[in-house]
Amino acid sequence: MTTGVIARESYYERTGEHTYKPTAHAGGAWQTDEQHFSPLAGLVVHAIERQLAERPGNPTLARISYDILGRLALDECEIAVETVRPGRTIELLEATVVIAGRPVVRARAWLLASLDTSPVADSPHERLPLPEELSPWAMNEAWNGGYVSSIDVRRTTPPRKGRATAWVSSLVDLVADEPSTALASYIALVDTANGIAVQQDPAAWMFPNLDLTIHLHRQPHGPWTGLDTTVTFGPTGQGLTSSVLHDLDGPVGHAVQILTVRPL
Repeated sequence: MTTGVIARESYYERTGEHTYKPTAHAGGAWQTDEQHFSPLAGLVVHAIERQLAERPGNPTLARISYDILGRLALDECEIAVETVRPGRTIELLEATVVIAGRPVVRARAWLLASLDTSPVADSPHERLPLPEELSPWAMNEAWNGGYVSSIDVRRTTPPRKGRATAWVSSLVDLVADEPSTALASYIALVDTANGIAVQQDPAAWMFPNLDLTIHLHRQPHGPWTGLDTTVTFGPTGQGLTSSVLHDLDGPVGHAVQILTVRPL
């Protein structure tokens, strides 16, 4: 009789030096044959950090802004990372995700030198209730896709329309047989925000985000991503999802997503 460690499942499998194949766990909420942007956002950070690991120094990612340029097909993707503005204390990188020969995501990341500012560290945002204090929410009853089915969500109940507090975690690895940093794994859950504080029934209205911008004043750690989220719809087809981001030690930053709102 033989025993062994059960292999963990993943959102992506590496197929080359810069290429990755999504698994069914990366399936999207609007279309199941598309990628959910949340794990792809984490994969971009994973690719950036792999490149940074080959260089001296220890820069800190303080902001990353993603623009979604096209359909995120559930197909192999290639991620290229280049330096836009080099520097020892401030640096700007750009990552481009290509699927089937077309750029589908461009992300720009500001890196800052790490300094000791702990004597003045402070935030006016209060800590969220701990995950064990909130009720589990079966998010896959409201949303489709492999990604939604892969996560554990604890949400305030009852949520108000367009307003919710939630914790999100996942037992699915970002890349198969490949360690990911706490930052990449944390960011891989942030885009969930647009689905936790539902403003309108997603069976009647479509409101996908076109971008995601994350600002961090502290480097987060897992295994939980905390989202204190507000969703606002405007009168002319635009919407906004904004979140205060938390880990178990308190607030770590903010995330904002612009939405295109239209009836189904």
